[in-house]
Amino acid sequence: MRVRNSRVSPPITSLVAALFFIAALSVGAQPGSRVPRLCFLTFDPGTAQSPSSRFDGFFQGLRDLGYVHGRTLAIDYLTADGRGELFPGLAAECLRLNADIIAVTTTPAAQAAKSATRTIPIVMLSVGDPVGTGLVESLARPGGNVTGVSTMTSGLAAKRLELLKEAVPKISRVLVLSYLGDPVVPLQVKALQEAAPSLGIRLLIREIQTADDLPAAFAAGVKERADGLITTSASIFRVERARVTELAARHRLPAMYPHSAMADESGGLMAYIVVEPDLQQRAATYVDKILKGAKPADLAVQQPVLFKLVINLKTAKTLGLRMPSSLLVRADQVIQ
Repeated sequence: MRVRNSRVSPPITSLVAALFFIAALSVGAQPGSRVPRLCFLTFDPGTAQSPSSRFDGFFQGLRDLGYVHGRTLAIDYLTADGRGELFPGLAAECLRLNADIIAVTTTPAAQAAKSATRTIPIVMLSVGDPVGTGLVESLARPGGNVTGVSTMTSGLAAKRLELLKEAVPKISRVLVLSYLGDPVVPLQVKALQEAAPSLGIRLLIREIQTADDLPAAFAAGVKERADGLITTSASIFRVERARVTELAARHRLPAMYPHSAMADESGGLMAYIVVEPDLQQRAATYVDKILKGAKPADLAVQQPVLFKLVINLKTAKTLGLRMPSSLLVRADQVIQ
């Protein structure tokens, strides 16, 4: 397996694409054979030498299935570097590179890939709500050229709000960070709005278009006396996790996040997440099946079965919070 990184602001030229293609065939391939090519579309930054660690489960899954650098599979790692508007260009590049299969890690990437091709198979690693966003007809019978695994983020949004209320019973006004560039976000906001009244919570929804909008969103929430924070599950918040958690700490907002790294790496209070390595390994098996002749339309979209609650007690102490013992005993990871 050979990994290559590409960042597309200007599109890659046809000549360079041809050179990439020829190089992939020449490394480790047998004379007259063609190494299948997988195009990996992601929001997360990374390089050929150091892909985002978030996707270790996927790449390890491919290795476990026998895919070897440059011999049985060539991979192009195409990152939008936090800029969702680049996905259409990245998807077009996958076609120029003659990809046999496209792997996507976020809903905007999946939609861009589906718009670019209805014939090349597309495998989702952890897309939020593929039915609600129109990527597949149903989970059991996806139809078309898209399948894979889903994190079902819409349903988890309400659960995160419930856990935040359990952790900090006094909260009544929660700042919700919403990202306009991800079509799965409105579905999460709707779920939050349906859950909030029964929890005695008023939502203060602030939409951002880029990371530069974050300070103003926090300032607006604080002006409206927000006493808690929740972010929707969108890749931009994971990519910008240091900035988000720093602003939350500055404004002393207890927060619940959808990404583990926001609690265990960046010092956020809590995270409730899908265990992604498990999902990604299952996505790798789909890549294997499709390369061996299976059709995406015949492979049901898989849902998560493993979840993880992370609580950062160091951050709780800084905020002057005492976490309920009933919550701590259910936590999968407690950071002292």
